[in-house]
Amino acid sequence: MHQYDHATLEQYLQDHIEGFGALSAVEKFSDGQSNPTYKLVTPERAYVLRAKPPGALLKSAHAVDREYRVMKALEGTAVPVPRVLHLSGEDSPMGPQFFVMEMVEGRIFWDPALPDETDRGAYYDAMNGALAALHSVDVDAIGLSDFGKPGNYFERQLGRWAKQYKASETDPLADADWVIDWLGEHMVADDGQVSIVHGDYRIDNMIFAADAPQILALLDWELSTLGHPFADLAYQCMHWRLPHQGDFRGLGGVDRAANGLPSEDDYVAHYCARRGIARPDNWRFYVVFSYFRLLAILQGVLKRGLDGNASNPRNLDMMKHVIAFMASEAKALAR
Repeated sequence: MHQYDHATLEQYLQDHIEGFGALSAVEKFSDGQSNPTYKLVTPERAYVLRAKPPGALLKSAHAVDREYRVMKALEGTAVPVPRVLHLSGEDSPMGPQFFVMEMVEGRIFWDPALPDETDRGAYYDAMNGALAALHSVDVDAIGLSDFGKPGNYFERQLGRWAKQYKASETDPLADADWVIDWLGEHMVADDGQVSIVHGDYRIDNMIFAADAPQILALLDWELSTLGHPFADLAYQCMHWRLPHQGDFRGLGGVDRAANGLPSEDDYVAHYCARRGIARPDNWRFYVVFSYFRLLAILQGVLKRGLDGNASNPRNLDMMKHVIAFMASEAKALAR
């Protein structure tokens, strides 16, 4: 939890955001494990403040400045993003750096099976369309040509997340080490595709309209970069492979056809048709990579929780189980 002086924060926001009124309350959102997020309440409207967590941080993690930059650049494109209003410096009234954006009212779905909806397929089609739109954005035209490094995206990402994983390792996990080696040995060639990659594309990072399968805002751009579009596609499909029970919110075991949900094969086909590209080769590599990347992210959350710096420190024992399960599943898929 951040330590701050209410009056100082209020004056800062009034100085930097046009029309910002009296700061009635600052309410922390309970969900989320990475960057602490707060609702700023004023008599006229509500805003959202997203900050780096306090304490020692891994290099390049919690990049709220990158979140701000990519959402600012995407304003006016076909990609639905909240309007961002201000980015602080590294030394702010909250302590660490933060940014403020408009608060978008709507619905967030935590269960990808959408049990309370009837037209489930329409929601998935909206996600598919938004992903294709994101990957079709001309990065040069919106000033993001330097938003990522050149070269093989997956090779670069494997190096990054393997280092992050080892830096936050709490207990040796042989399956994770095996997966790192397998990915290195089966690295895909760079085919030249480059797009903005969201980095955490899943249904609970989206705000939908209250009465329609329309995405109003894509949230949580912390991991965004320039990279390969199949990373986002495989990452979302990986979530659908996870169990729909216990600590997981996947679609594994759900009868998709009976529930009006697209098959993974159909979802990939519709995405490729929207973008006018060929179906991906080496699909297994992309999904295994997604498993490893997510377990590396969760390992960082676990380490911060054990060190006392997690945004939401609950259920650390559960997270150990999830990390081990994902490593085992990735190994089984690779084999």
